[in-house]
Amino acid sequence: MRLELNEVEKTYNSKVLKFQALKGVDLAIEEGELVAIVGPSGSGKSTLLNMITGIDRPTKGEVRADGRRIDNMKEDDLARWRGENVGIVFQFFQLFPTLTALENAMLPMDLVRRGTLEERLRKAQESLELVGLGSKLESLPRALSGGEQQRVAIARALANDPAIIVGDEPTGNLDSATAEKMFQLLCGLNDAGKTVLFVTHDRELARRARRIVTIRDGRIVAG
Repeated sequence: MRLELNEVEKTYNSKVLKFQALKGVDLAIEEGELVAIVGPSGSGKSTLLNMITGIDRPTKGEVRADGRRIDNMKEDDLARWRGENVGIVFQFFQLFPTLTALENAMLPMDLVRRGTLEERLRKAQESLELVGLGSKLESLPRALSGGEQQRVAIARALANDPAIIVGDEPTGNLDSATAEKMFQLLCGLNDAGKTVLFVTHDRELARRARRIVTIRDGRIVAG
């Protein structure tokens, strides 16, 4: 799935502040790329991911997936598109505290009603086993360490077999050994044809991507 941002701007308005997070961003990401997005804090990295995934909409400009505009879809259509095509690893996990690890991992499939309940349970369990949490299926987030919660978030992102995997510091809360395993997992998925994009402050990790996009002050300055 080819992703395109054309002259994308994003301005946030509040009673006391008007902030332009993105300033005329043009970006194309080809199917199957492995892309690291880097830049200083506040440069627009997370906002850029939110445009790509349809979590937020641009103030100006267009966002397209395989030529189809997603920025002007109806909310229900956009949610379904995202649920069917995008797996997201959020920086702060965003797990539901009253759901078990297994139930959290099932959520993307539940939202788009993919397969039977039995099939969803099996796929969610496989995803958790893939990230080394096969023994934590019934654990609530409060019973898991930060690193384990991050791995549940990764399992949830993978459960729906999405074409695009997007991570906002996807290994940021993991110890070095586990972070390496998770990065190798993402690389393996990329080798299998999935598009992988991730934001990172880790320059060494970024250099292992096949492409680095640098954003500064809301503008793409390299990549």
